[in-house]
Amino acid sequence: MNCPLCESDSTPFHTNRLRSYFRCRNCLSIFLDPEFWLEKEEEKLRYMEHNNDVNDIRYQNFLKPIVDKVFTNQTPSDTGLDYGAGPGPVIQHLLKQIGYQIQLYDPFFHNHPENLKQTYDYIILTEVVEHFHSPKEEFQKLNHLLKPGGSLYILTHPYDDSIDFESWYYKNDRTHTFFYTKEAFAWILNQYGFKNLEIHNRIIILKK
Repeated sequence: MNCPLCESDSTPFHTNRLRSYFRCRNCLSIFLDPEFWLEKEEEKLRYMEHNNDVNDIRYQNFLKPIVDKVFTNQTPSDTGLDYGAGPGPVIQHLLKQIGYQIQLYDPFFHNHPENLKQTYDYIILTEVVEHFHSPKEEFQKLNHLLKPGGSLYILTHPYDDSIDFESWYYKNDRTHTFFYTKEAFAWILNQYGFKNLEIHNRIIILKK
């Protein structure tokens, strides 16, 4: 089984009564055996179970740190895209409150292909990249969508060997199919010619 990010060899990593996982020998990412991917309709139903109410204060507080990063690094005149916005576009709601405008794209809930035909100063992906079935293709697409000097703002939970995978909550969502490491983000940095990588706990920023 080749890694769906860097295409290197992988080895079996973990099996339980529900699913099986592999680990890349190169970028050290962990990925779900495709045999256990959900069908598209099942996947959409699972996303609809999430509490994505734009007025939910707890959800707003969860996403506020990444909004703060955008506020610090971008200007209101910059063009932005919320890629994988989900059924409740809270990021757009929060940014609008501080004078920022951002376009939406989501293959299930905001399927606006015209928004993938322009380029952006920044792209936000909150709890999105772990759902990618083909992360190499997705990051190639994201790179093309970014203007020179643009930034990706990613919110996910990277894996490292201090984590007990068996009890790790993040793997239990059946739509989570790919878990990144610092090495994986370094591979993305080099593969697509990004100039800078910042990892702030769960927030990852890649600058083109």
